[in-house]
Amino acid sequence: MRTNVRRPRGAVIGIAVAATLVSTLSACGSGGASATAGPSGTLKWASSYFPTHWDPVVGGSGAQFRELALVYASLTRTDESGKAVPDLAKSWEYNSAGTEVTFHLREGLKFSDGEPVDGAAVKAAIERAKTQKNSALFGDLTSISTVTATGQDVVVHLSQVDHQIPQLLGQRVLQVASPKAAQDPAKLDQNPVGAGPFVVTQVVPGTKAVLKKNPGYWDAANIHIDNVELTSAPDASTVVSGLQTGVYNFADLTPSQADAAKKANLDVFVLPGFNASNISLNVNKAPFNNEKVVDAVRHAVNRKEFVDKLSFGYGEATDQPFPEKYIAYDPQSKNRWAYDPEKAKQLLAEAGFKPGDIKVDLVIPDAQPASEIVQSQLAAVGITVNIKVDKNWAKPFFAKELTLSLYGTTGRDSAVQTLTAHFGPNGPLNLSTPYQPAGFDAAVAKVRQTPLDAPDYPEVLRAATRAGLESKALVFTYSPPNLIAKSKSISNLPKNPAHIDWTGVTISGS
Repeated sequence: MRTNVRRPRGAVIGIAVAATLVSTLSACGSGGASATAGPSGTLKWASSYFPTHWDPVVGGSGAQFRELALVYASLTRTDESGKAVPDLAKSWEYNSAGTEVTFHLREGLKFSDGEPVDGAAVKAAIERAKTQKNSALFGDLTSISTVTATGQDVVVHLSQVDHQIPQLLGQRVLQVASPKAAQDPAKLDQNPVGAGPFVVTQVVPGTKAVLKKNPGYWDAANIHIDNVELTSAPDASTVVSGLQTGVYNFADLTPSQADAAKKANLDVFVLPGFNASNISLNVNKAPFNNEKVVDAVRHAVNRKEFVDKLSFGYGEATDQPFPEKYIAYDPQSKNRWAYDPEKAKQLLAEAGFKPGDIKVDLVIPDAQPASEIVQSQLAAVGITVNIKVDKNWAKPFFAKELTLSLYGTTGRDSAVQTLTAHFGPNGPLNLSTPYQPAGFDAAVAKVRQTPLDAPDYPEVLRAATRAGLESKALVFTYSPPNLIAKSKSISNLPKNPAHIDWTGVTISGS
């Protein structure tokens, strides 16, 4: 069960890279440059997800993990097929029972403050993620009971058989900070210290970060960018002009700006990912404690309208938390609750509700066009939705106090982590905690017990997705695109799903 350095046993993630690449991608560079190319140029990145927190334990769970990956390396990372491959860990293996996994770290590495990257550092990172009060990651590490470390080896002791651990301990969940710097988490939060491809030289909170190449990074030979200027993106309408004038040369883009970016002769493409938006229902509160009302909402949703109006055709309709070509997507569950407003009306009538009887608040953090689509679609079947904006929305959402809300995620490298986050009894995205669908626990346990390279792994995983989709707490709507625009001076990026990877990327004409 040893994981070879060059052919690690990660997930058999048959992603077939669901990169809905826009035609202009063909105009990009030819991809990764050779390791002999010297560093050159400055990446000027305008990001809509500028990190509020630079401590990965606090800020690593959201979309900003992509920016934090400039500074921090992880035990594993994800390749273009979605598999876990070596990062700080050069290899790993499970014991015969599947209850321990030993990671063997690369030798001679240091954090940017000079501290050694060793087993003790990784042990400290995992323990801090599990115990720090403001950790956003503790719920992802429930399979880990204890960690021991000797030299460059880290042994992760599990509370249950779980073959997802190498997939889990990547950039989303275990970006490893210097243990010395992490002794003061508040300071680390604005002064990041990692062992990633770049080192921060300046942070202007909420506005800008300046970084330089880290010559001590384990894969520094394949990092061809000297400097990074990361800027919090201004209004979306100004990003294209900033790219045109050279203020930026790379930016995430709203779909409404895609045509303008293409007309400006910029490279525009969709980075493959696991994004999924949903309508969150609380089945512990009326009216959603009535199963027929839940089913009525399911049939009232026209997913194509979300795609057309919110993503200008760049996104994809989805009724699951996975893209259709991903290994965890369950074909048997496709279109199970098809758009059928007449069926929705019938179900409400069977439940004893006349049009207009049901009135419910949809609570969201800010004004979102998606909320108006939900309001309109539910009104069409006789449910009145009152949109309420609450800037402190997160507190009642995660306290499971709301009745109806909207949520969207950027997905997880571990499919099981995605499933439990959405459908598990303590899942942060399950507005109906402690509710979970019948049979979900057993289905997930079976996935954990199945090695990722086992022949039956794909079907076992899809069965767990199928069990999760019995949940009455979520109605999935569409998959927003990871839409990127860049100058033609920047070569192709690796198509790693959900990640932005600078390995092999060059900037010409600098």
